[in-house]
Amino acid sequence: MKALVPVLLGLMIAATPAVAEIEQCRFIQAKPDREACYQRQATALAAKRKPEPERTSNTPTLESLQQMRQEDDAVYKSLRGICRGC
Repeated sequence: MKALVPVLLGLMIAATPAVAEIEQCRFIQAKPDREACYQRQATALAAKRKPEPERTSNTPTLESLQQMRQEDDAVYKSLRGICRGC
């Protein structure tokens, strides 16, 4: 139990700089420096939130190809029962 307390204290201290890094910009007195700080934070945040590349609707996925193949097979089976030349 005594070893757990220093480990938890160390984890709490290690997590603090991430919060302090976000909050430090508002305490900068010079306006250009403060705005530069906000800009750096915005670019860092945008890099973290980078969205996944969107798939275009023209490129079918494996699941959609399999679904189309199953539908085609069902159509072909239903066409075999139609009398041709009756």
